[in-house]
Amino acid sequence: MRKIKKNDDVIVIAGKDKGSRGSVLQVMGDYLLVAGINKVKKHQKPNPVKGLTGGIVEKELPLHISNVAVFNAASKKADRVGIKTLEDGRKVRVFKSSGEQVDA
Repeated sequence: MRKIKKNDDVIVIAGKDKGSRGSVLQVMGDYLLVAGINKVKKHQKPNPVKGLTGGIVEKELPLHISNVAVFNAASKKADRVGIKTLEDGRKVRVFKSSGEQVDA
Protein backbone atom coordinates (compact mmCIF):
# COMPACT_ATOMS: atom_id res chain seq x y z
CA MET A 1 0.00 0.00 0.00
CA ARG A 2 1.33 3.43 -1.00
CA LYS A 3 1.49 6.17 1.60
CA ILE A 4 0.67 8.87 -0.95
CA LYS A 5 -2.07 8.29 -3.51
CA LYS A 6 -3.78 10.15 -6.35
CA ASN A 7 -6.01 13.08 -5.25
CA ASP A 8 -4.22 13.46 -1.86
CA ASP A 9 -3.54 17.01 -0.70
CA VAL A 10 0.22 17.37 -0.21
CA ILE A 11 2.64 20.08 0.90
CA VAL A 12 6.11 20.44 -0.60
CA ILE A 13 8.69 20.20 2.20
CA ALA A 14 11.90 20.65 0.17
CA GLY A 15 12.99 22.43 -2.99
CA LYS A 16 12.14 25.66 -4.76
CA ASP A 17 8.38 25.30 -4.12
CA LYS A 18 8.75 24.59 -0.38
CA GLY A 19 5.53 25.38 1.49
CA SER A 20 3.31 25.11 -1.60
CA ARG A 21 0.20 22.98 -1.43
CA GLY A 22 -1.47 21.00 -4.21
CA SER A 23 -3.30 17.85 -5.18
CA VAL A 24 -1.57 14.76 -6.58
CA LEU A 25 -2.50 14.27 -10.24
CA GLN A 26 -0.46 11.14 -10.96
CA VAL A 27 1.86 8.72 -9.14
CA MET A 28 4.77 7.41 -11.22
CA GLY A 29 6.80 5.07 -9.04
CA ASP A 30 8.82 7.27 -6.66
CA TYR A 31 7.72 10.48 -8.42
CA LEU A 32 4.52 12.51 -8.13
CA LEU A 33 2.88 14.98 -10.47
CA VAL A 34 1.31 17.70 -8.30
CA ALA A 35 -1.13 20.30 -9.66
CA GLY A 36 0.41 23.78 -9.89
CA ILE A 37 3.77 22.75 -8.39
CA ASN A 38 7.25 22.54 -10.03
CA LYS A 39 6.25 24.49 -13.14
CA VAL A 40 8.92 25.01 -15.80
CA LYS A 41 9.01 26.74 -19.18
CA LYS A 42 9.81 24.56 -22.17
CA HIS A 43 10.72 25.89 -25.60
CA GLN A 44 8.65 23.79 -27.98
CA LYS A 45 9.15 23.51 -31.72
CA PRO A 46 6.04 23.52 -33.91
CA ASN A 47 4.89 20.17 -35.26
CA PRO A 48 2.30 20.57 -38.01
CA VAL A 49 1.70 16.80 -38.22
CA LYS A 50 0.50 16.65 -34.59
CA GLY A 51 -1.09 20.08 -34.77
CA LEU A 52 1.23 21.62 -32.15
CA THR A 53 2.11 25.29 -32.31
CA GLY A 54 5.58 26.39 -31.33
CA GLY A 55 6.50 28.74 -28.52
CA ILE A 56 7.23 28.75 -24.81
CA VAL A 57 5.00 26.26 -22.99
CA GLU A 58 4.61 26.09 -19.21
CA LYS A 59 4.29 22.56 -17.82
CA GLU A 60 4.51 20.70 -14.53
CA LEU A 61 7.36 18.27 -13.88
CA PRO A 62 7.30 15.40 -11.36
CA LEU A 63 8.60 15.74 -7.78
CA HIS A 64 10.30 13.00 -5.79
CA ILE A 65 8.00 11.45 -3.19
CA SER A 66 10.47 12.30 -0.40
CA ASN A 67 10.01 16.03 -1.03
CA VAL A 68 6.29 16.07 -0.18
CA ALA A 69 4.18 15.27 2.88
CA VAL A 70 0.45 14.63 3.19
CA PHE A 71 -1.59 17.62 4.41
CA ASN A 72 -3.49 17.01 7.66
CA ALA A 73 -6.70 19.09 7.55
CA ALA A 74 -7.26 18.80 11.32
CA SER A 75 -3.90 20.29 12.33
CA LYS A 76 -3.46 22.41 9.14
CA LYS A 77 0.12 21.08 8.81
CA ALA A 78 2.11 18.48 6.91
CA ASP A 79 2.08 15.07 8.54
CA ARG A 80 3.72 11.69 8.17
CA VAL A 81 1.60 8.69 7.19
CA GLY A 82 1.69 5.14 8.54
CA ILE A 83 -0.22 1.98 7.70
CA LYS A 84 -2.40 0.22 10.27
CA THR A 85 -4.22 -3.12 9.96
CA LEU A 86 -7.78 -3.14 11.31
CA GLU A 87 -9.45 -6.08 13.10
CA ASP A 88 -11.23 -7.17 9.90
CA GLY A 89 -7.91 -7.40 8.04
CA ARG A 90 -8.18 -4.18 6.01
CA LYS A 91 -5.15 -1.91 5.82
CA VAL A 92 -5.73 1.83 6.22
CA ARG A 93 -3.48 4.88 6.16
CA VAL A 94 -3.25 6.84 9.42
CA PHE A 95 -1.56 10.09 10.44
CA LYS A 96 1.43 9.50 12.72
CA SER A 97 0.72 12.51 14.96
CA SER A 98 -2.93 11.84 15.80
CA GLY A 99 -3.57 8.24 14.72
CA GLU A 100 -6.72 9.17 12.77
CA GLN A 101 -7.40 7.77 9.32
CA VAL A 102 -6.29 9.70 6.24
CA ASP A 103 -9.22 8.58 4.05
CA ALA A 104 -11.94 9.10 6.67
